[in-house]
Amino acid sequence: MVKTSFKFNSKYGVCLVSSVILNLFFVLNTYVGGNWNLNLSWTSRAAAEAEAVAALFCSGHGRAYLDGLVDDGNGEPVCECNSCYSGSDCSHFTPDCIANANDGDPLFLEPFWSQHAANSAVVAAGWHRLSYSYPDDTNISKELERLIRKLHAVVGNAVTENRYIIFGAGSSQVLTAAVYALSPENSSLPAGVVASVPYYALYRKQVEHFNSQKFKFEGDAHQWMNKSDSSKYMIEYVTTPNNPDGRLNKPLLQGPNVNTIYDRAYYWPHFTPIPAPADEDLMVFTLSKLTGHAGSRFGWAVVKDETVFNRMTDHMGLNSMGVSRDTQLRAFKLLTTALKGDGRGLFHFGYHTMKTRWERLSSIISLSKRFSLQKINPQYCTFYNKVREFSPAYAWVKCEREEDTDCYKVLQEAKITGRAGNAFSAEDRYVRLSLIRSQDDFDLLIEHLNKLVSDEDGVKIM
Repeated sequence: MVKTSFKFNSKYGVCLVSSVILNLFFVLNTYVGGNWNLNLSWTSRAAAEAEAVAALFCSGHGRAYLDGLVDDGNGEPVCECNSCYSGSDCSHFTPDCIANANDGDPLFLEPFWSQHAANSAVVAAGWHRLSYSYPDDTNISKELERLIRKLHAVVGNAVTENRYIIFGAGSSQVLTAAVYALSPENSSLPAGVVASVPYYALYRKQVEHFNSQKFKFEGDAHQWMNKSDSSKYMIEYVTTPNNPDGRLNKPLLQGPNVNTIYDRAYYWPHFTPIPAPADEDLMVFTLSKLTGHAGSRFGWAVVKDETVFNRMTDHMGLNSMGVSRDTQLRAFKLLTTALKGDGRGLFHFGYHTMKTRWERLSSIISLSKRFSLQKINPQYCTFYNKVREFSPAYAWVKCEREEDTDCYKVLQEAKITGRAGNAFSAEDRYVRLSLIRSQDDFDLLIEHLNKLVSDEDGVKIM
Protein backbone atom coordinates (compact mmCIF):
# COMPACT_ATOMS: atom_id res chain seq x y z
CA MET A 1 0.00 0.00 0.00
CA VAL A 2 1.37 3.42 -0.94
CA LYS A 3 1.56 6.11 1.72
CA THR A 4 2.54 9.75 1.62
CA SER A 5 4.47 11.36 4.43
CA PHE A 6 4.71 14.84 5.86
CA LYS A 7 7.71 15.90 7.90
CA PHE A 8 7.14 18.52 10.58
CA ASN A 9 10.29 20.19 11.91
CA SER A 10 10.26 21.88 15.26
CA LYS A 11 12.88 22.78 17.81
CA TYR A 12 10.73 20.80 20.25
CA GLY A 13 11.04 17.62 18.23
CA VAL A 14 10.36 16.10 14.87
CA CYS A 15 6.97 14.60 14.09
CA LEU A 16 6.75 12.21 11.17
CA VAL A 17 3.11 11.97 10.14
CA SER A 18 1.76 9.37 7.69
CA SER A 19 -1.26 10.20 5.59
CA VAL A 20 -4.01 7.85 4.51
CA ILE A 21 -5.12 9.95 1.55
CA LEU A 22 -3.68 7.65 -1.11
CA ASN A 23 -5.04 4.63 0.74
CA LEU A 24 -8.47 6.20 0.41
CA PHE A 25 -7.82 6.69 -3.29
CA PHE A 26 -7.06 2.98 -3.73
CA VAL A 27 -10.21 2.03 -1.78
CA LEU A 28 -12.32 4.26 -3.99
CA ASN A 29 -10.77 2.72 -7.10
CA THR A 30 -11.47 -0.76 -5.79
CA TYR A 31 -15.12 -0.26 -4.86
CA VAL A 32 -16.18 2.22 -7.54
CA GLY A 33 -14.62 0.32 -10.42
CA GLY A 34 -11.46 2.26 -11.06
CA ASN A 35 -13.20 5.08 -12.95
CA TRP A 36 -12.19 7.82 -10.54
CA ASN A 37 -9.98 10.59 -11.89
CA LEU A 38 -9.72 12.13 -8.46
CA ASN A 39 -7.02 14.73 -7.88
CA LEU A 40 -6.43 14.91 -4.14
CA SER A 41 -3.59 17.42 -4.25
CA TRP A 42 -5.16 20.22 -2.21
CA THR A 43 -6.98 17.94 0.25
CA SER A 44 -3.81 15.90 0.76
CA ARG A 45 -1.86 19.02 1.63
CA ALA A 46 -4.60 20.31 3.95
CA ALA A 47 -4.84 16.94 5.70
CA ALA A 48 -1.07 16.70 6.12
CA GLU A 49 -0.96 20.17 7.64
CA ALA A 50 -3.76 19.39 10.09
CA GLU A 51 -2.32 16.02 11.10
CA ALA A 52 1.13 17.48 11.63
CA VAL A 53 -0.18 20.02 14.12
CA ALA A 54 -2.43 17.45 15.80
CA ALA A 55 0.56 15.12 16.24
CA LEU A 56 2.65 17.69 18.11
CA PHE A 57 3.51 16.10 21.48
CA CYS A 58 1.92 17.98 24.39
CA SER A 59 2.24 15.29 27.13
CA GLY A 60 -1.52 14.74 27.24
CA HIS A 61 -1.94 18.05 29.06
CA GLY A 62 -2.47 20.37 26.12
CA ARG A 63 -3.09 20.71 22.38
CA ALA A 64 -1.61 22.47 19.38
CA TYR A 65 -3.95 24.06 16.84
CA LEU A 66 -3.75 25.20 13.23
CA ASP A 67 -4.92 28.66 14.31
CA GLY A 68 -3.18 28.51 17.68
CA LEU A 69 -0.08 29.95 19.25
CA VAL A 70 3.18 29.88 17.28
CA ASP A 71 6.81 30.14 18.21
CA ASP A 72 8.05 33.70 17.69
CA GLY A 73 11.35 32.45 16.36
CA ASN A 74 10.23 30.16 13.55
CA GLY A 75 6.47 30.64 13.32
CA GLU A 76 5.76 26.96 14.01
CA PRO A 77 2.79 25.85 16.17
CA VAL A 78 3.37 25.30 19.88
CA CYS A 79 1.37 23.58 22.59
CA GLU A 80 -1.43 25.40 24.37
CA CYS A 81 -1.38 23.87 27.85
CA ASN A 82 -4.21 22.94 30.19
CA SER A 83 -4.66 24.83 33.44
CA CYS A 84 -1.74 24.34 35.85
CA TYR A 85 0.57 22.92 33.14
CA SER A 86 3.36 24.67 31.27
CA GLY A 87 6.53 24.05 29.29
CA SER A 88 7.12 23.45 25.60
CA ASP A 89 5.33 20.10 25.81
CA CYS A 90 3.00 20.93 28.76
CA SER A 91 4.80 18.43 30.97
CA HIS A 92 5.51 20.82 33.86
CA PHE A 93 2.86 20.81 36.59
CA THR A 94 2.57 23.87 38.81
CA PRO A 95 2.42 22.84 42.50
CA ASP A 96 -0.35 24.35 44.64
CA CYS A 97 -2.22 25.41 41.52
CA ILE A 98 -5.83 26.61 41.84
CA ALA A 99 -8.44 24.17 40.55
CA ASN A 100 -10.66 25.85 37.94
CA ALA A 101 -14.21 24.64 38.57
CA ASN A 102 -15.83 27.88 37.45
CA ASP A 103 -16.18 27.68 33.68
CA GLY A 104 -18.73 25.58 31.82
CA ASP A 105 -16.31 24.53 29.06
CA PRO A 106 -17.44 20.97 28.14
CA LEU A 107 -13.91 19.64 27.66
CA PHE A 108 -14.84 16.25 29.14
CA LEU A 109 -15.87 15.09 25.65
CA GLU A 110 -12.49 15.80 24.03
CA PRO A 111 -11.27 12.16 24.39
CA PHE A 112 -14.31 10.93 22.44
CA TRP A 113 -13.49 13.17 19.50
CA SER A 114 -9.82 12.18 19.65
CA GLN A 115 -10.99 8.58 19.19
CA HIS A 116 -13.13 9.63 16.21
CA ALA A 117 -10.75 12.09 14.59
CA ALA A 118 -11.07 10.74 11.04
CA ASN A 119 -14.87 10.59 10.95
CA SER A 120 -15.35 14.01 12.51
CA ALA A 121 -12.67 15.94 10.59
CA VAL A 122 -13.79 18.66 8.18
CA VAL A 123 -11.94 19.66 5.01
CA ALA A 124 -13.54 22.67 3.30
CA ALA A 125 -12.42 24.20 0.02
CA GLY A 126 -11.72 27.91 -0.17
CA TRP A 127 -14.84 28.30 -2.29
CA HIS A 128 -17.13 26.52 0.17
CA ARG A 129 -20.48 28.31 0.55
CA LEU A 130 -19.52 31.84 -0.46
CA SER A 131 -23.17 32.84 -0.80
CA TYR A 132 -25.24 34.57 1.88
CA SER A 133 -27.82 31.78 1.64
CA TYR A 134 -28.39 28.21 0.54
CA PRO A 135 -29.91 27.50 -2.92
CA ASP A 136 -33.41 27.56 -1.40
CA ASP A 137 -32.80 31.18 -0.24
CA THR A 138 -32.78 30.20 3.45
CA ASN A 139 -30.04 30.38 6.06
CA ILE A 140 -30.52 26.80 7.23
CA SER A 141 -28.91 23.62 5.89
CA LYS A 142 -31.75 21.21 5.22
CA GLU A 143 -29.44 18.22 5.69
CA LEU A 144 -28.34 19.50 9.09
CA GLU A 145 -31.98 20.05 10.04
CA ARG A 146 -32.71 16.45 9.00
CA LEU A 147 -29.87 15.18 11.18
CA ILE A 148 -31.12 17.15 14.19
CA ARG A 149 -34.58 15.62 13.82
CA LYS A 150 -33.01 12.17 13.56
CA LEU A 151 -30.85 12.84 16.63
CA HIS A 152 -33.84 13.75 18.79
CA ALA A 153 -35.64 10.63 17.58
CA VAL A 154 -32.68 8.39 18.50
CA VAL A 155 -32.27 9.94 21.94
CA GLY A 156 -36.00 10.31 22.54
CA ASN A 157 -35.61 13.68 24.26
CA ALA A 158 -37.79 15.92 22.06
CA VAL A 159 -40.73 15.76 19.68
CA THR A 160 -39.82 17.35 16.32
CA GLU A 161 -42.62 16.07 14.10
CA ASN A 162 -44.76 18.95 12.76
CA ARG A 163 -42.38 21.41 14.42
CA TYR A 164 -40.18 24.15 13.00
CA ILE A 165 -36.43 24.29 13.66
CA ILE A 166 -34.39 27.46 13.72
CA PHE A 167 -30.60 27.82 14.11
CA GLY A 168 -28.61 30.38 16.08
CA ALA A 169 -25.07 31.24 17.17
CA GLY A 170 -25.21 29.07 20.26
CA SER A 171 -28.26 28.84 22.49
CA SER A 172 -27.47 32.40 23.66
CA GLN A 173 -28.64 33.93 20.38
CA VAL A 174 -31.61 31.57 20.16
CA LEU A 175 -32.77 32.59 23.64
CA THR A 176 -32.69 36.26 22.69
CA ALA A 177 -34.68 35.58 19.54
CA ALA A 178 -37.23 33.61 21.57
CA VAL A 179 -37.80 36.47 24.05
CA TYR A 180 -38.23 38.87 21.14
CA ALA A 181 -40.68 36.57 19.35
CA LEU A 182 -42.83 35.96 22.44
CA SER A 183 -43.07 39.62 23.44
CA PRO A 184 -46.34 41.41 22.55
CA GLU A 185 -46.22 43.46 19.37
CA ASN A 186 -48.84 46.06 20.30
CA SER A 187 -48.69 46.65 24.02
CA SER A 188 -47.92 49.75 26.05
CA LEU A 189 -46.27 47.59 28.72
CA PRO A 190 -43.20 45.38 28.24
CA ALA A 191 -43.48 41.65 28.86
CA GLY A 192 -42.11 40.58 32.21
CA VAL A 193 -39.30 38.01 31.91
CA VAL A 194 -38.77 35.72 34.92
CA ALA A 195 -36.91 32.57 35.99
CA SER A 196 -36.87 30.42 39.13
CA VAL A 197 -33.98 30.96 41.57
CA PRO A 198 -31.35 29.64 41.22
CA TYR A 199 -31.25 30.57 37.53
CA TYR A 200 -28.64 30.99 34.82
CA ALA A 201 -27.41 34.61 34.99
CA LEU A 202 -27.43 35.07 31.21
CA TYR A 203 -31.23 35.35 31.22
CA ARG A 204 -31.16 38.50 33.31
CA LYS A 205 -28.02 39.91 31.72
CA GLN A 206 -29.31 39.59 28.16
CA VAL A 207 -32.66 41.23 28.91
CA GLU A 208 -31.06 44.09 30.84
CA HIS A 209 -28.35 44.59 28.21
CA PHE A 210 -30.75 44.97 25.29
CA ASN A 211 -32.92 47.35 27.36
CA SER A 212 -35.86 46.83 25.03
CA GLN A 213 -39.27 48.47 25.32
CA LYS A 214 -40.76 45.04 24.52
CA PHE A 215 -39.49 43.12 27.55
CA LYS A 216 -38.09 43.68 31.05
CA PHE A 217 -36.52 41.30 33.53
CA GLU A 218 -38.77 40.89 36.59
CA GLY A 219 -36.71 38.51 38.75
CA ASP A 220 -37.74 35.29 40.50
CA ALA A 221 -40.75 33.45 39.02
CA HIS A 222 -41.85 32.41 42.54
CA GLN A 223 -42.73 36.03 43.32
CA TRP A 224 -45.19 36.15 40.42
CA MET A 225 -47.11 32.94 41.11
CA ASN A 226 -50.06 34.61 42.88
CA LYS A 227 -50.13 37.99 41.17
CA SER A 228 -53.65 39.19 40.44
CA ASP A 229 -52.85 41.07 37.21
CA SER A 230 -53.58 38.36 34.64
CA SER A 231 -53.52 40.89 31.79
CA LYS A 232 -49.74 41.39 32.03
CA TYR A 233 -47.68 39.49 29.45
CA MET A 234 -45.13 37.22 31.08
CA ILE A 235 -42.29 35.11 29.69
CA GLU A 236 -40.88 32.40 31.96
CA TYR A 237 -37.54 30.69 31.43
CA VAL A 238 -37.76 27.06 32.52
CA THR A 239 -34.33 25.44 32.59
CA THR A 240 -34.57 21.68 32.67
CA PRO A 241 -32.20 20.24 33.74
CA ASN A 242 -31.45 23.38 35.65
CA ASN A 243 -28.16 25.24 35.65
CA PRO A 244 -26.76 25.20 38.38
CA ASP A 245 -28.46 22.38 40.34
CA GLY A 246 -29.47 19.88 37.62
CA ARG A 247 -33.14 19.63 38.62
CA LEU A 248 -35.86 18.97 36.05
CA ASN A 249 -37.72 22.23 36.61
CA LYS A 250 -41.35 22.82 35.69
CA PRO A 251 -43.10 26.11 34.89
CA LEU A 252 -44.58 28.07 37.79
CA LEU A 253 -46.75 30.59 35.94
CA GLN A 254 -49.98 29.87 34.13
CA GLY A 255 -52.48 31.94 32.22
CA PRO A 256 -53.48 33.10 28.74
CA ASN A 257 -50.76 35.76 28.63
CA VAL A 258 -47.93 33.53 29.86
CA ASN A 259 -45.37 32.13 27.42
CA THR A 260 -42.62 29.70 28.34
CA ILE A 261 -39.11 29.17 26.96
CA TYR A 262 -37.74 25.74 27.83
CA ASP A 263 -33.95 25.82 27.97
CA ARG A 264 -33.02 22.17 27.46
CA ALA A 265 -29.28 22.60 26.93
CA TYR A 266 -28.55 19.75 29.36
CA TYR A 267 -31.42 17.42 28.42
CA TRP A 268 -29.09 14.71 27.12
CA PRO A 269 -28.22 11.27 28.54
CA HIS A 270 -24.79 12.58 29.64
CA PHE A 271 -26.42 14.54 32.44
CA THR A 272 -29.91 13.33 33.19
CA PRO A 273 -32.42 10.52 32.81
CA ILE A 274 -34.71 11.09 29.81
CA PRO A 275 -38.15 10.25 31.27
CA ALA A 276 -40.03 11.21 28.08
CA PRO A 277 -39.64 13.23 24.87
CA ALA A 278 -40.07 16.93 25.64
CA ASP A 279 -43.13 18.30 23.85
CA GLU A 280 -43.28 21.99 24.68
CA ASP A 281 -44.13 24.93 22.44
CA LEU A 282 -40.57 26.31 22.36
CA MET A 283 -37.49 24.26 23.30
CA VAL A 284 -33.87 25.42 23.03
CA PHE A 285 -30.86 23.13 22.57
CA THR A 286 -27.15 23.68 21.99
CA LEU A 287 -24.23 21.84 20.42
CA SER A 288 -22.03 22.97 23.33
CA LYS A 289 -23.43 20.54 25.87
CA LEU A 290 -24.32 17.85 23.32
CA THR A 291 -20.96 17.32 21.60
CA GLY A 292 -18.74 19.64 23.66
CA HIS A 293 -18.09 22.08 20.80
CA ALA A 294 -18.86 25.29 22.67
CA GLY A 295 -16.46 27.25 20.47
CA SER A 296 -18.41 26.43 17.31
CA ARG A 297 -21.36 28.53 18.58
CA PHE A 298 -24.30 26.54 17.32
CA GLY A 299 -27.72 26.17 18.90
CA TRP A 300 -31.26 25.53 17.75
CA ALA A 301 -34.87 25.82 18.81
CA VAL A 302 -37.77 23.44 18.18
CA VAL A 303 -40.86 25.63 17.74
CA LYS A 304 -44.51 24.61 17.50
CA ASP A 305 -46.15 27.88 16.42
CA GLU A 306 -45.46 29.17 12.90
CA THR A 307 -45.92 32.83 13.86
CA VAL A 308 -43.35 32.54 16.65
CA PHE A 309 -40.99 30.73 14.28
CA ASN A 310 -41.34 33.49 11.66
CA ARG A 311 -40.67 36.21 14.24
CA MET A 312 -37.57 34.37 15.45
CA THR A 313 -36.43 33.97 11.84
CA ASP A 314 -36.90 37.70 11.21
CA HIS A 315 -34.90 38.51 14.34
CA MET A 316 -32.05 36.19 13.28
CA GLY A 317 -32.02 37.67 9.78
CA LEU A 318 -31.68 41.22 11.07
CA ASN A 319 -29.25 40.23 13.82
CA SER A 320 -26.73 38.12 11.90
CA MET A 321 -28.25 36.80 8.66
CA GLY A 322 -28.16 33.34 10.13
CA VAL A 323 -25.49 30.98 11.41
CA SER A 324 -22.12 30.73 9.66
CA ARG A 325 -22.17 28.20 6.84
CA ASP A 326 -18.82 26.87 8.11
CA THR A 327 -20.34 26.27 11.54
CA GLN A 328 -23.26 24.42 9.99
CA LEU A 329 -20.84 22.25 8.01
CA ARG A 330 -18.96 21.34 11.17
CA ALA A 331 -22.16 20.63 13.09
CA PHE A 332 -23.31 18.42 10.21
CA LYS A 333 -20.07 16.42 10.34
CA LEU A 334 -20.15 16.08 14.13
CA LEU A 335 -23.75 14.89 14.25
CA THR A 336 -23.12 12.49 11.37
CA THR A 337 -20.30 10.98 13.42
CA ALA A 338 -22.38 10.89 16.60
CA LEU A 339 -25.16 9.00 14.79
CA LYS A 340 -22.93 6.34 13.27
CA GLY A 341 -23.68 2.75 14.24
CA ASP A 342 -26.52 2.67 16.73
CA GLY A 343 -26.15 6.41 17.40
CA ARG A 344 -25.33 5.85 21.07
CA GLY A 345 -21.53 5.92 21.27
CA LEU A 346 -21.26 9.60 22.18
CA PHE A 347 -23.92 9.27 24.87
CA HIS A 348 -22.43 6.13 26.39
CA PHE A 349 -19.04 7.86 26.62
CA GLY A 350 -20.50 11.06 28.05
CA TYR A 351 -22.71 9.31 30.60
CA HIS A 352 -19.92 7.01 31.82
CA THR A 353 -17.59 10.00 32.26
CA MET A 354 -20.10 12.15 34.10
CA LYS A 355 -21.40 9.27 36.23
CA THR A 356 -17.85 8.44 37.34
CA ARG A 357 -17.09 12.07 38.15
CA TRP A 358 -20.31 12.56 40.10
CA GLU A 359 -19.71 9.42 42.13
CA ARG A 360 -16.14 10.44 42.99
CA LEU A 361 -17.17 13.91 44.11
CA SER A 362 -20.26 12.67 45.99
CA SER A 363 -18.25 10.12 47.93
CA ILE A 364 -15.97 12.86 49.24
CA ILE A 365 -18.73 15.33 50.15
CA SER A 366 -20.72 12.56 51.87
CA LEU A 367 -17.95 12.35 54.48
CA SER A 368 -18.19 16.05 55.24
CA LYS A 369 -20.26 17.84 57.86
CA ARG A 370 -19.22 21.20 56.49
CA PHE A 371 -20.51 20.81 52.91
CA SER A 372 -23.54 19.26 51.21
CA LEU A 373 -24.67 18.58 47.62
CA GLN A 374 -28.00 18.85 45.83
CA LYS A 375 -30.10 15.71 46.10
CA ILE A 376 -32.12 14.56 43.08
CA ASN A 377 -34.10 11.35 43.13
CA PRO A 378 -33.37 8.74 40.42
CA GLN A 379 -35.83 8.48 37.53
CA TYR A 380 -36.68 6.02 34.81
CA CYS A 381 -34.71 6.76 31.64
CA THR A 382 -36.25 5.77 28.31
CA PHE A 383 -32.86 6.01 26.61
CA TYR A 384 -31.31 3.34 28.85
CA ASN A 385 -34.59 1.57 29.68
CA LYS A 386 -33.89 1.57 33.41
CA VAL A 387 -34.06 3.70 36.52
CA ARG A 388 -30.85 5.70 36.79
CA GLU A 389 -29.24 8.39 38.87
CA PHE A 390 -28.61 11.91 37.64
CA SER A 391 -25.08 12.73 36.51
CA PRO A 392 -25.28 16.54 36.53
CA ALA A 393 -22.90 18.91 34.83
CA TYR A 394 -22.43 20.90 38.03
CA ALA A 395 -22.19 20.31 41.76
CA TRP A 396 -24.36 22.76 43.69
CA VAL A 397 -22.39 22.89 46.94
CA LYS A 398 -23.73 24.40 50.15
CA CYS A 399 -21.62 25.49 53.11
CA GLU A 400 -23.48 24.21 56.19
CA ARG A 401 -21.52 25.88 59.00
CA GLU A 402 -23.21 28.96 60.38
CA GLU A 403 -20.04 31.02 60.11
CA ASP A 404 -19.42 30.06 56.46
CA THR A 405 -21.65 32.73 54.97
CA ASP A 406 -19.42 33.15 51.91
CA CYS A 407 -18.93 29.65 50.51
CA TYR A 408 -17.07 30.95 47.47
CA LYS A 409 -14.40 32.40 49.74
CA VAL A 410 -14.20 29.18 51.78
CA LEU A 411 -13.45 27.14 48.67
CA GLN A 412 -11.15 29.78 47.24
CA GLU A 413 -8.99 29.56 50.35
CA ALA A 414 -8.74 25.83 49.61
CA LYS A 415 -7.49 26.65 46.07
CA ILE A 416 -10.82 25.91 44.37
CA THR A 417 -12.49 28.49 42.16
CA GLY A 418 -16.20 27.94 41.61
CA ARG A 419 -19.04 30.30 40.74
CA ALA A 420 -20.67 32.08 43.67
CA GLY A 421 -24.33 31.57 44.49
CA ASN A 422 -25.14 35.25 43.93
CA ALA A 423 -24.33 34.76 40.22
CA PHE A 424 -27.52 32.66 40.13
CA SER A 425 -29.46 35.07 42.39
CA ALA A 426 -29.09 32.53 45.21
CA GLU A 427 -27.55 32.77 48.67
CA ASP A 428 -23.79 33.05 49.03
CA ARG A 429 -23.84 29.84 51.05
CA TYR A 430 -23.94 28.12 47.65
CA VAL A 431 -21.24 27.63 45.03
CA ARG A 432 -21.46 25.94 41.63
CA LEU A 433 -18.56 23.63 40.79
CA SER A 434 -18.14 22.63 37.17
CA LEU A 435 -17.64 18.90 36.53
CA ILE A 436 -17.42 19.12 32.74
CA ARG A 437 -13.99 20.58 32.22
CA SER A 438 -10.88 18.57 31.31
CA GLN A 439 -9.76 15.49 33.22
CA ASP A 440 -6.79 17.50 34.53
CA ASP A 441 -9.16 20.12 35.95
CA PHE A 442 -11.41 17.51 37.54
CA ASP A 443 -8.54 15.54 39.07
CA LEU A 444 -7.15 18.69 40.66
CA LEU A 445 -10.60 19.61 41.98
CA ILE A 446 -10.90 16.19 43.62
CA GLU A 447 -7.41 16.49 45.10
CA HIS A 448 -8.20 19.85 46.72
CA LEU A 449 -11.63 18.70 47.93
CA ASN A 450 -10.04 15.61 49.46
CA LYS A 451 -7.66 17.76 51.45
CA LEU A 452 -10.34 20.24 52.47
CA VAL A 453 -12.71 17.55 53.76
CA SER A 454 -9.96 15.49 55.39
CA ASP A 455 -8.96 18.54 57.42
CA GLU A 456 -12.36 18.48 59.17
CA ASP A 457 -12.35 17.04 62.68
CA GLY A 458 -12.96 13.31 62.71
CA VAL A 459 -13.10 12.85 58.95
CA LYS A 460 -11.15 9.95 57.45
CA ILE A 461 -10.71 9.79 53.68
CA MET A 462 -10.07 6.27 52.42
